[in-house]
Amino acid sequence: TEHDGVHTFRVGKNSKVRYIEKHYGDGDGNGKRVMNPVTEAYLGENASIQMDTTQIRGVDSTKRYTKIVAEAGAEAVVNEKLMTHGHQVAESEMDVILKGKDATGRIVSRSVARDQSRQLFYPRMTGEDSCFGHVQCDSILMDDARIQSIPALIADSPEARLIHEAAIGKIAGEQIQKLMTLGL
Repeated sequence: TEHDGVHTFRVGKNSKVRYIEKHYGDGDGNGKRVMNPVTEAYLGENASIQMDTTQIRGVDSTKRYTKIVAEAGAEAVVNEKLMTHGHQVAESEMDVILKGKDATGRIVSRSVARDQSRQLFYPRMTGEDSCFGHVQCDSILMDDARIQSIPALIADSPEARLIHEAAIGKIAGEQIQKLMTLGL
């Protein structure tokens, strides 16, 4: 099965949107479950969007793309949670463009890769005016999995303030037990 959802939001001046997207695949394991969502948001002056995306278990392959363009005073927040296992492959590519004066953007990615799964996270934050942007990627790596986190900051204005953080590592046994008791 394959889902290639395309979502486009045009958020007007002074408007607010909260978008929640959750993907979970289930079945007998004999087929492939593919999710390739594309989400674009265009924020008017002083508008905001908060996107919460979650993908846990059962999605064999995903290639997601997110683009947000923020005009003056607009705010874009993207919180992504991802867990892969088995031989699953997940790619997440994001472009947050802070186009207007005093626009702000925040991308926070939390992921876990287990078994032989593979993840690629490629967030790009572009500052075209006096703005503030922050990208944070925290990943837990287990077993023989592989994670690549490649944050990019692009400043087209000397007034742009852009920051990124990225951490990938393993967790201690007691942390794994706690996560397992929580069903993760």
